[in-house]
Amino acid sequence: MRNFHFPGRSTVHAMNGMVAASHPLAALTALDMLRAGGSAADAAVAVSALLGVIEPAMTGIGGDCFALYMPKGEGAIVSYNGSGRAPRAAHAEWYLERGITRMPQTGAHSVTVPGVVDGWARLLDDHGRLGLDAVLQPAIEAAERGYVVAPRIAYDWAFHAGKLREGVNAARYLLPRGEVPRVGDVIRQPELAATLRKIARHGRDAFYTGEVAEDIVATLRHAGGLHSLEDFAAHATEVTVPISTSYRGHQVYQCPPNGPGLAMLVMLDILQGFDLTQYDPLSAERFHIEAEAWRAAHAMREQWVCDPHFSPVDLAHILSPRFAEACRLGIALDRVRDLPQVAAPVGSDTIYVTVVDRERNVCSFISSVATPFGSAVVSDKTGVLLQSRAMGFRIEPGHPNCIAPGKRPLHTIIPCIVTRNGRAVMSYGVMGGQYQPTGQSRVLSNIVDYGMDVQEAIDLPRGLYLDGVFQLEDSVPETVARGLEKIGHTVSRVPNPFGGGQAIWIDPDRGTLTGGSDPRKDGCALGY
Repeated sequence: MRNFHFPGRSTVHAMNGMVAASHPLAALTALDMLRAGGSAADAAVAVSALLGVIEPAMTGIGGDCFALYMPKGEGAIVSYNGSGRAPRAAHAEWYLERGITRMPQTGAHSVTVPGVVDGWARLLDDHGRLGLDAVLQPAIEAAERGYVVAPRIAYDWAFHAGKLREGVNAARYLLPRGEVPRVGDVIRQPELAATLRKIARHGRDAFYTGEVAEDIVATLRHAGGLHSLEDFAAHATEVTVPISTSYRGHQVYQCPPNGPGLAMLVMLDILQGFDLTQYDPLSAERFHIEAEAWRAAHAMREQWVCDPHFSPVDLAHILSPRFAEACRLGIALDRVRDLPQVAAPVGSDTIYVTVVDRERNVCSFISSVATPFGSAVVSDKTGVLLQSRAMGFRIEPGHPNCIAPGKRPLHTIIPCIVTRNGRAVMSYGVMGGQYQPTGQSRVLSNIVDYGMDVQEAIDLPRGLYLDGVFQLEDSVPETVARGLEKIGHTVSRVPNPFGGGQAIWIDPDRGTLTGGSDPRKDGCALGY
């Protein structure tokens, strides 16, 4: 239990249903869906759609999604891959012939076919009760009538305003009157509202065919892209079986590749070989061990994680005890391992929502436009901001993650569900691009190893080893920074905190739900 003498958040407790989201209006919207008889899927899609309007730097209908769904909190978990594919004309040779050796982070070539709308439709077809029309109404209302800009959203908007000014139609749609929206401003997006209304009335086909798709493709082609109407019409969400590993009596589930959840599972397998309780949760030793585990998991990810339809990923080998032991070799508390450098990772941010309904259906849902404000390309007439997921590809013929026609890129976003004895005990996610595997491992370890509640586990200061530098949030004590330097790390402070996080702990014996939400974002957990 937290010390009530100090600022902080209490956990939220309920019995009937719960949501944790990165914006209070989103959490309230999800709760309204649950109280109206909707399922966890209905509530999650409603939140995703709404945040695509009111948190535009992070997500939107021009983005992608992944989800894990566990009916009634027991039995089989279903994985939904709502990530998009490269255009059919996107051959690596096309780029190399034009002197392009690295995928751009903005512009038309950074865009794959957006997958989130079809992901919504498939999830609702399988598990929804209210229908797409009903769950999109809050997003339509916010875009049409307006919404009030929240503090963290205003901060992100200002931080990336330069990107919008250099984009395609981005300033016209996302810098009203040429200015960066401030906290408390009311923003309206009538063109986006009209697009959402078409999807609500006519379903996913209204996005992937017809005038919406035509406008998106025309915008991309005018900006030099290779996209076609056939690319959009052919898109479909993939429904698969999740991958998992065990961690101290808990089974941890992730979406399979092309998602990078495999890296988080490898981290857990490595960490399982250490008794972390020997060290304070805020200690240089713990930060260092996590960093060494992340470096090994990241190297694995860069070498092997890709679209498995183009290059199979040997999951059995990578999730074997032998692989974890090999990764663990050489980790010492007094030095940084000399590991080969891997390609610089792409940065991104996202939104995550977790929902548990009255029947204990569990939905762990994440969606994103990749980097803040994605490609900075907004469709000319529809108001749709397009993601920049193609930057996750390489232009290296022979590499498993090399761009190819119809291929999905290495992603960054990962939802998670944790079970014990076959029953769901936690649905959670930690946002923040490359931080996500480390963040999810850290939050789970905070709970399982250190006995924290979900709010304490989310609140704890964070750091990430990235590009040879151990980057720390300002809240990490200076003693930890000095301890890391003594081990051999180069240390710096980051201008922005690492992502955010949401979690719901499920107690199946007492029939209760406990929620936590990250203070690094504007959101909250709500239950009833």
